[in-house]
Amino acid sequence: MSVDKATVQRIAHLARIAISDADAERMQGELNAILGFVEQLEAVDVEGVEPMTSVTPMTLRMREDIVTDGDKAADIVASAPDTDDNYFLVPKVVE
Repeated sequence: MSVDKATVQRIAHLARIAISDADAERMQGELNAILGFVEQLEAVDVEGVEPMTSVTPMTLRMREDIVTDGDKAADIVASAPDTDDNYFLVPKVVE
């Protein structure tokens, strides 16, 4: 697959990027290089290869999914000018 200058300008227009003709020519070469690399990757046979999350085998540490308040409510409101039962008190602004 090859990208021409008109395609580069269309992509720039769709991305709302203003580019000059010189920049379009430079980007054409860069996009063609990227697409060439992708074509090389497509040629690699990955049949039977398991997906990996890391280059070294490892197991992720898991924790129980428990909902808590974080036990930090008192710390959070500690610097507030006025609080009541771990809630911020603010002046009434709407009558």
